[in-house]
Amino acid sequence: MSIRMEVWGDYAAFNRPELKTERVSYEIMTPSAARGILESIYWHPGLKWVIDKIYVCNPIKMTNIRRNEVKSKINAKAVRSEMQNGRQGELYLCTKDDIQQRAALVLQDVHYVVEAHFDMTENANETDNSGKFQDIIKRRLKKGQCYHSPYFGTREFPAKFALYEKEEVVTAYKGERDMGYMLYDLDYQEYDAESKTAKRIEPMFFHAVMRDGVLDLRDCEVLK
Repeated sequence: MSIRMEVWGDYAAFNRPELKTERVSYEIMTPSAARGILESIYWHPGLKWVIDKIYVCNPIKMTNIRRNEVKSKINAKAVRSEMQNGRQGELYLCTKDDIQQRAALVLQDVHYVVEAHFDMTENANETDNSGKFQDIIKRRLKKGQCYHSPYFGTREFPAKFALYEKEEVVTAYKGERDMGYMLYDLDYQEYDAESKTAKRIEPMFFHAVMRDGVLDLRDCEVLK
């Protein structure tokens, strides 16, 4: 069973992982970002979201902004040592001393329709079924309910959402447009269910081609 979700907002930043210092967004929303929005609205261990299509409803428009960011992060080994051996040092960051300004190229006035379906997983209960999940998802989309506020790439750019109920989706483009290689998702290798962490995380990419304003992901080749 598939659903269509409409999402829109003032800004978006789907940052390219190959550019480390300055933030540069992809021209359209990545499949992993779309999945993240759906999971913020409804997540259940008995289902797994799969993105089928992304419709680009507004023309692609980018703008430059500057943002204050904290340049450091607390060392995970130091935290682990603190937990095991007692106090070893100061585990905090002073944003006043550790802040820096960075440029970012972000998307402006974004509007998408996401078409997706879900697969049942081995963690589904006996009472779980696709019809039940479908009803819950549609009800939450109609009422604007979510587990946490969805966002476009970063929490600074919140996303509004609704159930898309029209038969046709009007896109902003005609013809074919090569978007290059984009991030598809992250493959969580050797997942530890007890600690709920992955020992290794590997990015996956795909060759994105937008046709008539639609990014079709149903048969795309995913590379690691």
